[in-house]
Amino acid sequence: MSGPLRTNQDLDPAALRQAFGVFPSGVVAVAAVVDGRPVGLAASSFTSVSLDPPLVSFSVARTSKTWPDLRRSSHLGVTVLAEHHGEVCRQLAGPVDSRFDGLVVSETVDGALTLDEGLARFDCTVYREVEAGDHIVVLLQLHAADHGAGQPLVFHRSNFGKLAS
Repeated sequence: MSGPLRTNQDLDPAALRQAFGVFPSGVVAVAAVVDGRPVGLAASSFTSVSLDPPLVSFSVARTSKTWPDLRRSSHLGVTVLAEHHGEVCRQLAGPVDSRFDGLVVSETVDGALTLDEGLARFDCTVYREVEAGDHIVVLLQLHAADHGAGQPLVFHRSNFGKLAS
């Protein structure tokens, strides 16, 4: 890759996805108990936003079938997935009825659901939703947080990996 960046070019979605994919990101599970059942999704767009007030964000596709149910919960749990959670992430992106099969989770009194083996866990409420193209950027206000040791699951070039030691 050399030379100037061409402007005013058509941005092919597949090529754009590949360009976005060169930036590695962590992966989180966003989950809650809704109508008595666990509901959740995996997101690779998680980021810290603010310390005062304490805010984080993630993005979800506007076509998501899960987000309309999940956002009905008064509180959401966010779990930063660990390097051994590749299959867990695939499971959370799979069939709705089996997303939590075999997973060890904890529920707060307000319905936030977190994975017990996560690197960090947050209890959140929806602070604001911002429509942004084909996605919704969800800002979450934090009400509780804890963290442990370990390495994060890394999503890079459409694959899961881990940080080098």
